[in-house]
Amino acid sequence: MKKKWLAGGLALLVGAGAGGAWYTGALERFLPGGEVMAGSAYAKGKDGKKPEPPLEFVAREVVQPALVRLPALIEFSGPLVAPQTAMLRAKAGGTLVELRVAEGHRVTAGQTLGRIDMAEIASRVAERNAMLESARAALAQAERTHASNERLAQQNFISPIALENSRAALETARANLNAAQASLDTTRVAMRDALITAPIAGIVAKRHVLPGEKVSPEQQVLTIVNLATLELAGTVGTHEVGRLTPGMPVQVQVEGVSEVAPGRIARIAPAAEPGTRSIGVTIELQNPKEALRAGQYALVRTTLPDDTERLTLPAAAVGNTAGQDHVWVIESGTLARRAVTLGRRDGREGRIEVLQGVSPASLVLAARFDNLREGAKASVVASKSAPVASAAASTPALR
Repeated sequence: MKKKWLAGGLALLVGAGAGGAWYTGALERFLPGGEVMAGSAYAKGKDGKKPEPPLEFVAREVVQPALVRLPALIEFSGPLVAPQTAMLRAKAGGTLVELRVAEGHRVTAGQTLGRIDMAEIASRVAERNAMLESARAALAQAERTHASNERLAQQNFISPIALENSRAALETARANLNAAQASLDTTRVAMRDALITAPIAGIVAKRHVLPGEKVSPEQQVLTIVNLATLELAGTVGTHEVGRLTPGMPVQVQVEGVSEVAPGRIARIAPAAEPGTRSIGVTIELQNPKEALRAGQYALVRTTLPDDTERLTLPAAAVGNTAGQDHVWVIESGTLARRAVTLGRRDGREGRIEVLQGVSPASLVLAARFDNLREGAKASVVASKSAPVASAAASTPALR
């Protein structure tokens, strides 16, 4: 009995070994490449991990670099100012007895806007008139005396010295008359200074004093602005100013105004500002309807044409890791990350120049995706119909 039991067990072992050999042969027939896997290794692969299916991208997710022209856009901003601004000051001291305008009133050049009480100046004018009349009478008397002395000198009734003294007295009287006339003219000018007149046409922007107040010479009385022409002063970098010229057209977007106003470059500063290394640029803006006001903030844009075709990509295709710009490309059916060197940018078109890193034939992912792995299998398909792994499975992360 013992020998029969041992023989039966041996037969079972031999049968199990034969069954295993048959099972292994079946796996070799069903697995591609004749790979042999046992147990769970058959389900996960040689390294114990489930093999990743290839990534699939549709045509809109892949782009090739294109040769295009990238116009340069230069922008700067600042407040609008009215270059034709007049600050009226009192030319003489006294009491402001009249001021006919206030903020917002429109005035014309030469219009009388107010008056300063100058009673002292009026009395001084009367005094200078009296002095002028006295000097005129003295001159007339000196002329008669000198004419008489000349006749007497011809008859030798007076000496030559007496005649010269008479002539000197005449010249002195004439000089006194001229001095009196000049003094009167000066006093009359001061009298005219009592009137406050507008030097330019425009709108009263600010009234600094009120009627009844005492004003002193050179004290501010009114501020008048002419809004027909406005200016904006901004700065551009030294690397950009060389492409700007006076008279170049620009577009001005004023804050709070929907329409873009045309302008032109009026002046360019001859030197850079210390410390900032920027150049001042002044823009002139015509405002015939006075719809714009001084002090409004505005943005100036000017587009400079590009005379060179540049290799470009959509800006969304370029990523940045640790300060290094890169793109993802599909090469020989696999993903690869390529470092790139960038150049000019066009923010309006959303394109960026690539100087190094790709060629016109490169297949570049048009957007930035998460969880991409270099060396992963990838392909471009007409459409995604099966739920296999694809670029859409990696959530796009537009950074």
